[in-house]
Amino acid sequence: MHPAGPAAATIATLWWVLLAGAVAIFGLVMGLLALAFRPRESTGGDRVWIVGLGLVFPLAVLGSLLAYGLVVGERLLPREAPDLVTVRAEGRQWAWSFSYADAPDRVTEGVLHIPAGRPVDVEITTVDVIHSFWVPRLAGKLDAIPGHVNRLRIEAWAPGEYAGVSSEYSGPGYREHVFTVRAHDAEGWSAFLAGGTP
Repeated sequence: MHPAGPAAATIATLWWVLLAGAVAIFGLVMGLLALAFRPRESTGGDRVWIVGLGLVFPLAVLGSLLAYGLVVGERLLPREAPDLVTVRAEGRQWAWSFSYADAPDRVTEGVLHIPAGRPVDVEITTVDVIHSFWVPRLAGKLDAIPGHVNRLRIEAWAPGEYAGVSSEYSGPGYREHVFTVRAHDAEGWSAFLAGGTP
């Protein structure tokens, strides 16, 4: 609910739109339920209430939410970008290792370094069981699957540190399976790639 990057902001907006749709449908259903208990004489108008408001309204709202969700989901897919950075995240019980395409000899444990203000594709995998890679303030969650690489686009608007978690239950100890994303300004990112202290 406190996004620090474009993907997280899009997901937060999607959440609010879905909540508004759910509240609208819930409110209508509760209103119709209250009307059903109201004493009255039977008339032919029941069909309008049942078909018009009981079926058409919820289907229209759900259809609109589905269309909106598909458009938003398409926007979140990783696309080619001129200033794209690629990193690799490898999970295991109970740690994360990160390697960097721009610095092939560099590997960090528990801290993912990225440049602020640039899109970063994280290639996510695992060496043992299924884990999940999630930095709530930067992007959605994506599973790390043994023998497979999933790609997630993250971006931080500003330099800083962002908490990451593995929110997939993968055995006792998974709650401590955390990491940090450290977003650097341009100078700090260049220093990191040159081998400076993380």
